[in-house]
Amino acid sequence: MPIKMLHIPTADGQADAFAAFPDSGERHPGVLMYADGFGIRPVLREMARELARHGYYVLVPNLFYRHGPAPVIDLPEHIGEEARPAVFAQLMPLIEAHTAERVLSDADAYLSFLATQPEVGVGPVAVTGYCIGGLLAMRTAAAHPGQVAALAAFHGPVGVDGPDLFSKLTAQVHLGHAEGDMTPEALGELNQALDAAGVGYTSEIYPGTVHGFTMSDTDAFNPAALQRHWDRLLPLLDRTLANS
Repeated sequence: MPIKMLHIPTADGQADAFAAFPDSGERHPGVLMYADGFGIRPVLREMARELARHGYYVLVPNLFYRHGPAPVIDLPEHIGEEARPAVFAQLMPLIEAHTAERVLSDADAYLSFLATQPEVGVGPVAVTGYCIGGLLAMRTAAAHPGQVAALAAFHGPVGVDGPDLFSKLTAQVHLGHAEGDMTPEALGELNQALDAAGVGYTSEIYPGTVHGFTMSDTDAFNPAALQRHWDRLLPLLDRTLANS
């Protein structure tokens, strides 16, 4: 599964990125994948490759390109509990600098770039995201209702912008929450807000999980939950992007 290193023109410079896609010479539906806060690293490349194996062109941008090319900070091979304080001390200023305005400006650039790639088919795209990337995916889908047909977010703070954001969504949505992040009561309130906004969605707590459960290079990793994530994500993309 080839990976192509890319540079995406943005309002603030060039965002480094990579894309994974089938090496078939054909066009494939496009998927914009937002990394978690730890950013581009081997586990993200493997997840993008896995998704590409199912027939998608997967674009993964460096969210923090304004601070340098990926990896923006040095990461251990395994991001265990003992490493997290030092890692987060470096990460939080980057996350805080990534304002809503920057998120939306970058989303415009990423989706425009995706639409012009010769390996990407004509038609709607999907947006996926992990952790903070789930919130970015939500904002992107809300800002581009005519272009984004599917939205999937995993262990992300998807409700922080409030219900007004949900009313802008036209994409089909799947939200996979960590048990450690979301109480059943909070899930009920979130789902009520999605219902009120008329969103087509599934939204569920993945049993026995803590924040970050999809990422195999962290202590949060849960193999069964990662598989559940694929079992939810792939049918969503198949339903919404089949004609792209």
